[in-house]
Amino acid sequence: MGLLVDSNGEGGGGEGGRNGGSWGGRNSLIRRKQVDSVNVKSGGHQLAKELTVPHLVAVGVGSTIGAGVYILVGTVAREHSGPALAISFLIAGIAAALSAFCYAELASRCPSAGSAYHYTYICIGEGVAWLVGWALILEYTIGGSAVARGISPNLALLFGGEGSLPAFIARQHIPALGLVVDPCAAILVVIVTGLLCVGIKESTVAQGIVTIANACAMIFVVVAGTYLGFKSGWTGYELPTGYFPFGVNGMLAGSATVFFAYIGFDSVASTAEEVKNPQRDLPLGIGASLSICCALYMLVSMVIVGLVPYYAMDPDTPISSAFASHGMQWAAYVITVGAVTALCSTLMGSILPQPRILMAMSRDGLLPPFLADINKKTQAPVKSTLATGICSAVLAFFMDVSVLAGMVSVGTLVAFTMVAISVLIIRYVPPDEVPLPSSLRESIDSVWLRHGRNSQEVKGDNPKTKINVSSSEESTKPLLEKVDIMVELPLIGKQLPLINYTLSEDNRRKVAGWTIMFTCVGVLLLTYSASDLALPRNILGFDFSFLRYTLCGGGGILLLLGLIVLTCIDQDDARHTFGHTGGFLCPFVPLLPIVCILINVYLLINLEADTWARVAVWLLIGVVIYVFYGRSHSSLEDAVYVPVAHVDEIFRSSGN
Repeated sequence: MGLLVDSNGEGGGGEGGRNGGSWGGRNSLIRRKQVDSVNVKSGGHQLAKELTVPHLVAVGVGSTIGAGVYILVGTVAREHSGPALAISFLIAGIAAALSAFCYAELASRCPSAGSAYHYTYICIGEGVAWLVGWALILEYTIGGSAVARGISPNLALLFGGEGSLPAFIARQHIPALGLVVDPCAAILVVIVTGLLCVGIKESTVAQGIVTIANACAMIFVVVAGTYLGFKSGWTGYELPTGYFPFGVNGMLAGSATVFFAYIGFDSVASTAEEVKNPQRDLPLGIGASLSICCALYMLVSMVIVGLVPYYAMDPDTPISSAFASHGMQWAAYVITVGAVTALCSTLMGSILPQPRILMAMSRDGLLPPFLADINKKTQAPVKSTLATGICSAVLAFFMDVSVLAGMVSVGTLVAFTMVAISVLIIRYVPPDEVPLPSSLRESIDSVWLRHGRNSQEVKGDNPKTKINVSSSEESTKPLLEKVDIMVELPLIGKQLPLINYTLSEDNRRKVAGWTIMFTCVGVLLLTYSASDLALPRNILGFDFSFLRYTLCGGGGILLLLGLIVLTCIDQDDARHTFGHTGGFLCPFVPLLPIVCILINVYLLINLEADTWARVAVWLLIGVVIYVFYGRSHSSLEDAVYVPVAHVDEIFRSSGN
C-alpha cells in the first residue's frame, strides 16, 4: 500500500491517492495537523500543568456568570417569558449542554491550548481553523473590553452613585475628541493581565475567590427572596394571565435570549494543556461549571418573578427593585457587590483564553513566533498575555465597545458549530493521514523500503499516473459489496447462504463525508428559510413564499436524510484510538451534534445585519493576513503526510 503524501504537490500513490491526499491534490486550506502525542512536542518550555477540577470549575463559573444575569431576568421576563423565566433558562441550559458534550469529548481527546481553533485544525483544515481562531480573537478582545467598561458604573454605585469615584479613576469626557475615557477599566485590565502573567494556578485561585463572592451574592438573593416570597404569598405567580402570558413561543424566544448567558464554559477547554489529568478533569470541569450556572440562574429567576409581577419589573435593576418593593433597600448593596465581583471574574475569564489561542496559532506558524514564547519561570505565555492585555486596555480606555458587543456572539457560535462538526468527523471520517516534518524523510524512505517498495516510486517521474490508476480501479468498485454469510438453521440441520450487502471501508468513509457535508447544507437552508432574514413573501408584486417554503422543505429533507444515513452506517473503528483515549465520549451521536449545529446556526443567522457587516470586515482582514503571512509560514508548509498506521514505526526508525 502507498505510504507517502506530500503537501507541496510532487507525487504520491496507493492509499494516499485514494484518500484524496495526493501530493498534487492537497492545498493549504484543507491541510490538517496531528493531535499532539508523545512523538509531537512543541519546542521551548511547556505550560505548567497545575489545574485540577476545582480550578476548572472556578474558570468555568467565573467566565460564565457575568453581571448580565442581574439585568437579564427583568428584560426577558417583561418581554418574553413572564413567570416561565426559569423554564427559559432550563431550555437554554440544555441547548448549551449539547455544545458542552462536544467540547468535553474533544478537550479530552486533544488536550492542547487553542480550544475550538485547535480542534478545527485537526478535524476540518487550516483555512477554517484560521477563521475560527481569528473570530475568537475578536470575541475575547471585545468581550474583555466591554466587561471592563461595565465595572466602573457599578463601583460608583457602591460609593454613592454616579460621579462618586475618585477623579483619577472616574470616567472623563474629552470634548475635543468626542470620547469618554475610562481609566478604571484600563487599570483593571492591567491588573488582570499582570495576574495572568504570574502563573495559571495563582490566577485561577484569585478567580475562584472572586467567583465565590459572586455565588454568595446570588445565594443571598435566593435565600432572602424565598423568605420574602413565603411571607408575601408569591404574588408574582398569582396572575390571571397564567404561567405563560406570552405563550410557548414567548418562552422559547426567551430561551434564545438567555442562551448567551451560558457562554463562557468554553474557557475551560482553552486551559486543556495546563490540566494535570485532562481525560478525567476537563469533562468534569465543563459539566460541573454548566450545571452550577444553570442551577443558580434558575433559582434566582424563580425567586424574582415570584416576588414581583413580571410586568412590574424594573428592566434596569430588577433584583434590587424587587427587594426594595418589600422594604429591603439595603439589599441593593449586596446585589451591587455581586455584580462587581461577577464582572471581575468574567474579565479574568475573557482575557485568560486569548493568549493561549494566540500561542497555539503562533506554534502552528500562522502568527509571528514570539507569541508562542513561554516564560521559563512562570511557565505562562507572558508575551501573548501582554499583547492581549495591551489591546484590551487601550480599547477599554478609549472606546465604548458596547455597540460592538454583538460581535462577541459570532465568535462563540462559530466555535460551537465547528466543534460539533468536528465530533461528527472524528466519529465517522477521522483523519487517516498525519503530517510529519520533512526532516524525517530519510526515516520515511527506510520504512517505505521495508514495506517492499522502491523509494523511487514516491519520487517517480510520473506519480500522477500511479494515482490515476488507483483512482480508476476504485471507481470501478460498486458502492455496496456482496458478502456471503452462512446461516445455520438447527431445526432442519442445514446451513443456508445469506447474501448481505455492505459498504466497504473506503465507500463508507466517502458516504459519511458527503453526508456530513449535505447535512450542514441542509441546516443552513432550513435555518435561513425559517428565520426573519429569509426572502419576504412579496417583493414588487412577486410572490416569493413558494421559494421560501421550497428552501425550507429541501433543507429539512437533507437534514433528515443526513441523520438517517449517519445513524444507519457504522462509525469509524479509528475513533477508539484517535487522539488521547480513555476520556469522555459524547453521547447520542449523530443526533446530539446535529441538533447542536442546528441551534447554533439558527442563532448565527438571526444576528443583526450590522453585526454581520462588522464581523465581515474583521474576517476580511484575517483573510488578508493569512494569505500574505500565515499560509506561507505555516508549520505544515513542508509537511509530509503518511498513513496513521506507519507513524510510530517511522519515529522508531528515526530514533534508531
